[in-house]
Amino acid sequence: MLKAMRASQTLIPTLKETPAEAEVASHVLLLRAGFIRRVAGGLYTWLPLGLRVMRKIEAIVREELARFGAQEIQMPVVQPADLWRESGRWDVMGPELMRMRDRHERDYAMGPTHEEVVTDLVRRTVDSYKQIPLNVYQMHTKFRDEIRPRFGLLRAREFLMKDGYSFHLDEASLDRTYRDMYDAYTAILKRIGVDFRVVEADAGTIGDGESHEFQVLAESGEDLMAYCPNSGYAANVEKARALAPEPSDERPDSLGKVATPGARTIADIAALLRVDPARCIKTLIVRGAEGPWIALVLRGDHELNETKAARLPPVAAPVTFADDAEVEAATGCPIGSIGPVGLELPVYVDRSAAAAANCVCGANEEGFHLTGVNWSRDFADAEVVDIRNVTEGDLSPDGCGELAFARGIEVGHIFKLGDKYSVPMRLTLQDGAGVETALIMGCYGFGISRLVAAVAEQCHDDDGIVWPASIAPFNVHILALDYANPDVAAAADSLYDACIDAGMDVLFDDRDERPGVKFAESDLLGIPHRITVGARSLARGLVEYKRRADTERVLLTPAEAVSRIASD
Repeated sequence: MLKAMRASQTLIPTLKETPAEAEVASHVLLLRAGFIRRVAGGLYTWLPLGLRVMRKIEAIVREELARFGAQEIQMPVVQPADLWRESGRWDVMGPELMRMRDRHERDYAMGPTHEEVVTDLVRRTVDSYKQIPLNVYQMHTKFRDEIRPRFGLLRAREFLMKDGYSFHLDEASLDRTYRDMYDAYTAILKRIGVDFRVVEADAGTIGDGESHEFQVLAESGEDLMAYCPNSGYAANVEKARALAPEPSDERPDSLGKVATPGARTIADIAALLRVDPARCIKTLIVRGAEGPWIALVLRGDHELNETKAARLPPVAAPVTFADDAEVEAATGCPIGSIGPVGLELPVYVDRSAAAAANCVCGANEEGFHLTGVNWSRDFADAEVVDIRNVTEGDLSPDGCGELAFARGIEVGHIFKLGDKYSVPMRLTLQDGAGVETALIMGCYGFGISRLVAAVAEQCHDDDGIVWPASIAPFNVHILALDYANPDVAAAADSLYDACIDAGMDVLFDDRDERPGVKFAESDLLGIPHRITVGARSLARGLVEYKRRADTERVLLTPAEAVSRIASD
């Protein structure tokens, strides 16, 4: 990578105004600073400065992965449908999988991920257990046909991702590599210099086991995390747990039945009977995986976590709610009057609801509710599960304090895949004892292009981006005010050469522009160090130095400025 560029010869198409298409800070700033340009919805061209940032991230990722023996490969973007049919995902993946046909009418997909291709690679090339464990990765373009691409690089259709895959004969080996990749991703983000959190996560449709996300903290982040400030516990809200509640020690009231005409919601019931919504019970009817319907029961003040519910074997995934007619056909009463007591459906009750006492629930009769409902006495046949969203103030599952919430941008996700792909694709090896064994896999994704946006989202101020030095497009921005002045030109050129000789990445603004334009654009670009060469200070043998993250400007000799940057 070139270590120096002159602005007069570099494509940096900055914008004064905020583009109408941009909704979040990173999108605004990356467009205004000339790092990217939109081609179509979710598709972007990377311009010279943006590409420099991305390449620096790639270099850090490669260095950290090399410490753990990961080997780089490159697989095709276009993948044959036959491999996806083998794994069973061709018919499972939704419209985000871009499908196409070639001139021979053969089906292909534009790869959103590469589990099938890498599994096929290993079964064709690895023929001895002595070659296992194996950890390979690539940095490659991915395409996912997002229904609504938005937020610039944060939810693009085409993006650059590092995706890695490991292969093992046993769980202990997978555990070691999983931990290595956890440590590698942690080291990457620490080197880049962003504030981040590692959280427990749901593996979704790709994985089938343990999973962690790496979240760059940002108020604009789409992901909500629950964490305990007093401990290391953190999880995506899809996965987050609270401490299991102790059963209530209240004396059970007798079961009663009251008329509740027109009361159909928790708010209606709470107001009519003058009870706390936490004392109310709501029953949701969802489609079963095999049987027709399943009842899910929660406290009235809690919300169903559909990701947790979909993990219950009897529940169809994704969770599908019964409509009004289906509810009435399944229960004999309309929505708003359903309750778990006497309900002739399989019932799964959230553990917070099961721990409550003397509650109110539907009586399975229109216009009536039951009072004094208690779990152990009145619907003990239900199975107790964790199916609710946690709330701020819930006790952390490790018992170390209350849960707090924060928002983040997911830039990395690691999974334990188990044999989800190796069994259907017949990836087996004989182990050391001669036993034919299906290999187990891990998967490790890291969003390179998304991280560029995540850093900009976290690291900016009112004037522009404030790049961490580790990935800034350049380390030093030299501004020559009135470059047509021979004295200014000579001093600026000399300073330019001195910075290059000191091993610095330098952008030299030698353009014929007003000082105000140069200062504004320098702040917008966010290069960590700025040296301004102007006739007035130069008459005293000095230049002006400023760190992008600071407000202070100091006058130094050119040599002092170079030394200051070198020692920073």
